This record gives sequence, structure tokens and C-alpha cells, in this order.
Amino acid sequence: MSKQLNRQQGFTLIEVMIVVLIIGILAAIAYPNYSEHVKRGNRSEGQAFLNDVSARQERYFSQNNAYITKDADLGKLALKNGNKSETGKYELVLSKVDNDGGYTLTANQQFNDTKCGNLSLNARGVRGSSGSGMSTADCWR
Repeated sequence: MSKQLNRQQGFTLIEVMIVVLIIGILAAIAYPNYSEHVKRGNRSEGQAFLNDVSARQERYFSQNNAYITKDADLGKLALKNGNKSETGKYELVLSKVDNDGGYTLTANQQFNDTKCGNLSLNARGVRGSSGSGMSTADCWR
């Protein structure tokens, strides 16, 4: 007669802890990359929003020989969502540039992006950002 050993099937605590450790390391690497990717996508929305408003400003200027420089007059530009971007991640603020009669568009962010902060675009096409973590060129890439 042969002896049969009854062995239980399953995982040991050490094996489970190793799997948890590996998952934790992968999550620690993946989450910041994912978060930065989402913020970069949101910045694209802000850039598109400012470019659209700028094009509308130029169209308005060609018809009226003046730019819209007050937030109260934004309706004249026929923006789809008023002073907000398509998904509401940016809010538009207009300001007049006194020395050349132009304008500055500022898209104030409505989410947490400390690297680029608020995006801006003026009548001369000069781009800007208020963040401290990246250069303006990188924020507008």
C-alpha cells in the first residue's frame, strides 16, 4: 500500500505579500504618469479654447474694427458655453491691453495643475502660463 499525503492547495502568506508588494510598486509608478497625462489633456482643452476665442476676436475685429475687452461683452463672440471651456475645466477672463489696443485672454483652470497654472494668449499671439513647474513652451506643447 502506498501512502498518500493530504496536502492543501492554496497560497502562503509570503506569496500573497509578494504579489501585494509588486502591485503597489506598479501603482506607485503608473498613477503619477496617468495623472500627468490627464492634466496634459486638460491643458489641450484650454489651449483649444483660447485659440477659438482668439479666432472669434479677430473675426469680430474685422467686422467692427475693435476687440471685445470686457467680460460683460463676451456674448458678442457667440461662445457656445459662455465664458467656460467645453467641459468647464477653464474659465475665460478678458483684459484690455492699453498700449496697443489689443486684448489678453486668460483661461483660469478649474482643476489642480500647479505646473502650468492658468494659460494666457494675447492679440499678438504671445502665449503664457502662470505655473511654476514648467516653462511656457512646455505648457503650450
